[in-house]
Order: sequence, then C-alpha cells, then structure tokens
Amino acid sequence: MSSQGSSLSRDLSPRSPETFGFEDILYRKEGWVATVTFNRPKVYNSYRTQTLIELKEAFRDASVDDAVAVVVVTGAGDKAFCTGGDVKEYAETYTKRPAEYWKYMNEFVAAHDQLRGCGKATVARVNGVVAGGGNEFHMACDLSVAVEHAEFLQVGTKVGSVAAGGATQWLPLMIGDRRAREMLLLCERVDARKALAWGLVNQVVPAEGLDAAVGVLCEKLADKFPESTRYTKQQVNFWKDFAWSQTVGHARDWLSVHFATQEPYEGMRAFVEKRPARVREMRKERAAGGSPEFLWGPHSRACASCGAVGLPESFAFCGRCGTPLG
Repeated sequence: MSSQGSSLSRDLSPRSPETFGFEDILYRKEGWVATVTFNRPKVYNSYRTQTLIELKEAFRDASVDDAVAVVVVTGAGDKAFCTGGDVKEYAETYTKRPAEYWKYMNEFVAAHDQLRGCGKATVARVNGVVAGGGNEFHMACDLSVAVEHAEFLQVGTKVGSVAAGGATQWLPLMIGDRRAREMLLLCERVDARKALAWGLVNQVVPAEGLDAAVGVLCEKLADKFPESTRYTKQQVNFWKDFAWSQTVGHARDWLSVHFATQEPYEGMRAFVEKRPARVREMRKERAAGGSPEFLWGPHSRACASCGAVGLPESFAFCGRCGTPLG
C-alpha cells in the first residue's frame, strides 16, 4: 500500500522545466506563473506533431504544480503568437498518409484538453499574428492581452481544410454567429482593435507594455483562492466543453478522410509553393461534371494488358506497364 502511494505521489509530482528537454517550446516557472512559449519563430511559431506532444506535457506539469497559479501561453519573438499547424508537415506527411492525421489529431486534442482543463487561470500573451490553430489555442485560454500590431485570422477554407479544432466550436460563443462566419468563411485578418470590440481579447496594449499588462493580470489572479478559481473555470467552460466534446471526435475522423482528397492537397501545396490555389479551376471541373475530389479523376480504369485496376480516369497510359489505355 505504501509503495503504491509513493509511486503515485512521484507520478503526480511536478518537475523542473529544464528536465523535460523540450525542443519546440520554452517552459519556465517563476513567481506563481508557468509560461509556455511556442518556440518556432522561423515558421511563425506554427506547431508540428512534436510541438503538440511537448505542449501536452507542459500543461500537465503546470496543472499538478501547486506553486503555479497562472499559466501564460505566448510565442517567441514579436511577429507571431502561433500560426497554427505547420502546413509544410501537412503537405509532406498527412496528404500522403491521411490515416496518420487521425493520430496527429489525438495529440492535438490531448494538448487542448490539458490546457483547458489544467485547473489554473490561463492567459494568452498575444505578441503578434494569431492564425488558424493558433487562434484555437488562444481561445482555449481564459483571458487574452494583445499587442496593438496583433492580427487574428482563420485559414481553413483557404487551404482546403476546416477549422474544427476549436474555431468552429468557440468563435460563435465568443464573438457571435455572424462574426464567426465572417472569420471562418472569408479568412480575412481582424486587427487588434476590432478583436477587442468583438470580445476576442480582453486588452490591447502597446508592445512595450505587453509584459507589464500580463504581469498585472497574473498578480491579480494569484491573489484568488485556487480551488474556487478551478471550479469557476469548470463552470464557465461548460459551453466550450460541450461544443468541443460533441464535435471534435467527428472532426478528427472527417479530416483524416478529407486529407486523402484534392482540396487539402492543392490548398496546402499552393501555400507551401507561395502561389494562388486552383480553386476556380476545381469549381469549373465540378460544374462540368468532373470529380475534383480526386487528383487525377476517379479510380475507374483498368489495363487489359497487365490487369491493373483502379487506375485514375484521366490516365492515358497504365501506371504499371505503360500500355496505352483505350
């Protein structure tokens, strides 16, 4: 009995940040505050699979540390808070192996659940652009302080995806249905002042005043009773948790299937190659009776020479033996 209790105690004990050896994030604990920083500034603090795993570990550690009253989430540098999933990873990995995206989404969901349910007050320190999944992590926080040059946007429908990892669920709750649809369907930038007016952030401050403003909030939050804070969060999170729990599993499965189609292939390739996506061309193909879901048409042809089946409709030659297809 005593050995089991000892083992459990060690498992639930917090760790020193430097013992984790994180590569994609920075993790610091000081003066009742744990700070988690997206640390990939060369790619505007976008996250990859490894980043999500590290975030999950950091949020879990902060949740069990009684010396932490507040968790601050921010980005390295002054250009970006977080710009969502690394589209290069999507294009190079998940459009080629869509089934792997389901596993990726497990880590994404786990990181969000640890942040939203960490039991500590959470503050987004918005130091720059907040895009795509970055806005979903931003909205998962309780409070938000943004610099004047910050901008907010969703990009799902622009790159052939759906922002169903928090944005479709929480934007209507936070800024209203019409404004949520505007952000999700148009993928246009919302500046900091408009975000403040819409209720997406709590404060907008000059860049030189960001740390001070966040510090003031953290001091105020640290002066509130911890159990009362934790249960207040649990209650206030009801609608966010409800919308999330009813939809994110479906989103995980649908996106895993969707990544096998042409929309994400084209949208994410276009993003990586820095060119406009072929959206109108794909619309015209659909309107003409084509099948733009498939890159080279539906897998409907067969080769009489070698017996290969499931060849794309637009192939003039067999991909296995090279024989012309009649």
